[in-house]
Amino acid sequence: MSTYNKFKTRLDHTNQIHLLQFWEELTNEQRNDFAIQLETIDFEEVNHLFQNAMASLEEDSAKIDNRMKPIPPSQFESEENSHPETLERYRNIGYEEISKGHVGVLLLAGGQGTRLGVTYPKGMYSVGLPSGKTLFQIQAERIRRVEDLASEYTGKHGNITWYIMTSGPTEEATEHFLKSHNYFGLRPENVVQFDQGLLPCFDLSGRIFLENKNKVALAPDGNGGIYRALRDKGILNDLQRRGIRHLHVHSVDNILVKVADPAFIGYCVDKNADCGAKVVRKSSPSEAVGVVCQVDGRFQVVEYSEITEETANLRDEEGNLVFSAGSICNHYFSTNFLNEIAAKHLKKLKLHVAKKKIPFVDENGDKVKPDKANGIKIEKFVFDVFQFSDHFVTWEVPRHSEFSALKNSDDVGRDCPSTSRKDLFSLHKKYIAAAGGTVVGDIVEISPLVSYAGESLNEKVEGKVFREPVLVNYEKAITNGHS
Repeated sequence: MSTYNKFKTRLDHTNQIHLLQFWEELTNEQRNDFAIQLETIDFEEVNHLFQNAMASLEEDSAKIDNRMKPIPPSQFESEENSHPETLERYRNIGYEEISKGHVGVLLLAGGQGTRLGVTYPKGMYSVGLPSGKTLFQIQAERIRRVEDLASEYTGKHGNITWYIMTSGPTEEATEHFLKSHNYFGLRPENVVQFDQGLLPCFDLSGRIFLENKNKVALAPDGNGGIYRALRDKGILNDLQRRGIRHLHVHSVDNILVKVADPAFIGYCVDKNADCGAKVVRKSSPSEAVGVVCQVDGRFQVVEYSEITEETANLRDEEGNLVFSAGSICNHYFSTNFLNEIAAKHLKKLKLHVAKKKIPFVDENGDKVKPDKANGIKIEKFVFDVFQFSDHFVTWEVPRHSEFSALKNSDDVGRDCPSTSRKDLFSLHKKYIAAAGGTVVGDIVEISPLVSYAGESLNEKVEGKVFREPVLVNYEKAITNGHS
């Protein structure tokens, strides 16, 4: 059977035969490339995904207020309200797990910096700190520092494996960037990169778009693509081979993220959790972040747009928001739980539909750039496995020390480079003040290699006054403005 006839049979059967309309115009090389791509797509499965996605779109229009309940106190603890001894105990449990090599970090780095206004992966972005460090460098150095802290506490040195999930558009640039910077001091064998899956883009009737005459239009399958990718790219096997029991999963675009946070890991281990979420208290009822809560007795993240204003404004007897646990894409998973998801639940994951302006090739072979939404992209979200957890916990952390998102360009004025930079400076100034130092001005940066979360600063700063810009780095105690 010819290549054409093989695909014709399959595409006829799945109502996607239009994808072959330009076959006769293609060169042999173009046909080969096209055939390789078509082989990777299970058309029956993606048609099924389209139907489910459209059905979920109709369901989502119904508000779910009367099915929501807040997180029970038994599955919620707050860092700020924890007794110092409890915090220390959680932290020490985390250090023990790190020193035994039981902890891995998985960085969600599939996003391009489109809203940020750049053409390269977000992890390569520098917000303009005195050191010039990128998000990748800051996060790699935090891993190095927490490994050292665990070693100091336990006397044993364990490595944290850094898994980085990229997407088609970010894969090559990320790999080259990390390699050219020697993985920022991490051992190459402990940095494992893999890419998430891709799904076809559809028009509103379910026909798959052609990006050009010999290429199907594809888009990354969202950060919830992590679960299929962990299985298909051999990462679950790698976790098992390395003896990793706990995985800290977070997005690349939070400049304050405590990578492999020992307190969070220790809390989850202490509670025998299979799945955990870090949350911050919502800043206002109308803040456009998802909330972690219970729906029909199972945990999930409910987007702000899915609930009424009345529910968003509900308060308890003390005046606190009832639904206040803001989701920040910062999660704990046991590797046993991840294996269970891959084995039993992949097909049950909720599908999220985004209506988009999708460029395509029309029946005449002309490129069309639409000026309004003409199709859909289907995504899965990382938090949609919460519903399958039997031992779910939440850990509330202070926003000022753990969450500052980098989503937009500076002209938007929020979640942008200038706010990320300002939030980091503000936190690091507090660290110096807590260690007995004084800073005149606001530009303060502390290298993660010196201090993970404010520790080990006293001997460098106590009783001293510094003028901005202040950079506390590894090579020299302090540069700039010491008086």
